Amino acid sequence: METLIMHPQNKEQVQALKAIAKAWKISVETSRYDPAFVAMVKKAEKRGNYKELDPNDIWGSLNSK
Repeated sequence: METLIMHPQNKEQVQALKAIAKAWKISVETSRYDPAFVAMVKKAEKRGNYKELDPNDIWGSLNSK
């Protein structure tokens, strides 16, 4: 199945698109991130090529203390 990416110009357009999707029983995901970035992160996650950071100790998580 294809993925549809839309670029509404304002909040009113977002609300209208969500209303149409709801009426047609279409699930909607929203993201503030560029789809290419999301794909890159997901690909790295599948490979296990990432490092989780502790937000309370970022430098410690990177072994850079």
